[in-house]
Amino acid sequence: MGKVREVFIYGQYFWDFYHQRSLKVQERFDWMIKTIECIQVIPEKYFKHITGTDLYEIRISSGNNIFRVFCFFDAGRVIVVLNGFQKKTQKTPLNDIAKALRLKKQYYENKKK
Repeated sequence: MGKVREVFIYGQYFWDFYHQRSLKVQERFDWMIKTIECIQVIPEKYFKHITGTDLYEIRISSGNNIFRVFCFFDAGRVIVVLNGFQKKTQKTPLNDIAKALRLKKQYYENKKK
């Protein structure tokens, strides 16, 4: 199966989050990233736009645990992965969104250099 887009992990934020998860959750993230790279239309169950921003969230669940990882599109076919968190409430925490927006800004500042 060929790639329809590229996934780029920005910085260490995602990896720090990823390595704190169980092997089963890591495998789900690995599968989801491959899916995002290879299928044209990603179901909203796994990849959803965050209203009021230009961010998206990669959505993973394992048992009763729900995990989200923020990302955004750069240059159309590149998805830049930022930070993740374990979801414990219905609403996405504003401080996690703010962190993702800061990282996105930092990404573009570093890209200009």
